[in-house]
Amino acid sequence: MRILMVGDVIGRLGRAAFAKYTPTLRREKQVDLVVVNGENSAEGRGVTRKTLDELMLGGADVVTSGNHIWDKKEVLQFIDDEPYLLRPGNYPVGVPGKGACVYPFKGRNVGVMNLSGRAFLQDLDCPFQRVEELLRELSGACDVILLDFHGESTSEKMAMGWYLDGRVTAVVGTHTHVQTADERILPGGTAFISDLGMVGPWNSVIGFTKEPVLAKTTTGMPVRFEVADGPAVYSAALLSIDDKTGKAENIERIQIREDVA
Repeated sequence: MRILMVGDVIGRLGRAAFAKYTPTLRREKQVDLVVVNGENSAEGRGVTRKTLDELMLGGADVVTSGNHIWDKKEVLQFIDDEPYLLRPGNYPVGVPGKGACVYPFKGRNVGVMNLSGRAFLQDLDCPFQRVEELLRELSGACDVILLDFHGESTSEKMAMGWYLDGRVTAVVGTHTHVQTADERILPGGTAFISDLGMVGPWNSVIGFTKEPVLAKTTTGMPVRFEVADGPAVYSAALLSIDDKTGKAENIERIQIREDVA
């Protein structure tokens, strides 16, 4: 099985780039399943009905999220009805949505989990404790288990990779919008990368127009951020998985940059 895990999609440009390159990658890389983080798909913050539909039509099978999942309030109208839209699973009990799903594919079940880190982010329930609960729910029902760990801290994401090594197929980080070069297969057969990166404007500050970000950085005054224009970057990781064991055999980092001829 080959699974493409795609970094945070940023705004309209990111949605367009996702729809442009995902079908080609599916065909050329023989991808079976696409998991993408969509929490920044609506104007850089949040998910709407329109942006979720665009991601699904563009090639997504499962859409994960993170700390911006609630930024567009309309998500509350549909998140409970979407089987393959996830929010971090370490929100308290009773919060709308879910932190894991099971996606059936050709007689096999792929479990996808979504958790949020706590370092430099909202202090949610412990992701390490919560992942044990999710694993108890998924382990008996799934042949492959993936985790999108949405976190600011590289060390926290690395710690989660080692914590789950041999127990899940992959631990991939999202949130920083900067693709890391530490992709590897851990000794127990778990694929890991600290951050997938983003799908969005390349000439930007993590997807946003440079000038307002620089104004806030240099003056400390409040400034409205806006998603930048193109060219786009498409960042992802391709997982090759042993169908018999469910362990990762290879992880290939992918970055398509439209500014490179």
